[in-house]
Amino acid sequence: MDSIQSFFKHSLSEKGISLSNTQMQLFEHYYQELVGWNEKINLTAITERKQVYMKHFYDSISAAFFLNMDTISIAADIGSGAGFPGIPLKIVYPHLKLTIIDSLNKRIDFLRHIAVALNLQNIVFVHARAEEAGQLSKYREAFDLVTARAVARMNVLNELCLPFAKVGGYFLAMKGADPQEEVIEAAFSMEVLKGELQGVHSLVLPEDEAKRHIIIIRKTDKTPRKFPRNPGTPAKNPLIEERF
Repeated sequence: MDSIQSFFKHSLSEKGISLSNTQMQLFEHYYQELVGWNEKINLTAITERKQVYMKHFYDSISAAFFLNMDTISIAADIGSGAGFPGIPLKIVYPHLKLTIIDSLNKRIDFLRHIAVALNLQNIVFVHARAEEAGQLSKYREAFDLVTARAVARMNVLNELCLPFAKVGGYFLAMKGADPQEEVIEAAFSMEVLKGELQGVHSLVLPEDEAKRHIIIIRKTDKTPRKFPRNPGTPAKNPLIEERF
């Protein structure tokens, strides 16, 4: 184990997360596959090894700092891209039954390859837009936890993600900049979509001190059937009270 891996492992151990040698090998294999595939398709702008470990792997796992993953059985990662946060969480918590939904087939191809290369079991890959998959009965209100590590504003993410969460389940959104304004703006969408804000948590990534924020929303009741709306509509016409 080299200095980058040691720093990664130690940083997680300080948060109460212990990684085995096998898990460390999986993360290194994931990194090698990521940078190799990134030469063929655009998966990430971050390719320097330590930055991938901290800004992708550690950042993804930070979801578990604020939610007890041992209580989660079935999870969905929406717009997973290169697999974040879903794949790192699956490596750390192999008991998770994970569904990854992404709109770009090339990314799904990469993630299928990763699952085989890392011998990860109980992962389903869905090539679809969230607006379409969220209306399918086998995915709708089917998950204990729904995650999104995305740039869309919260009133958009709520519509894309809350329909997947079970009543009593959680939607966890991972953000960089302080999302306070977004959370206030998204209050109406939470009410309409039957979500309740549980907390907004902040952390600092080790060493470079980049700030991250994690928003946790609990599903309180079934989302009305008309949501999510047609593909593109949530982004073009977000759920804001005066518009709706």
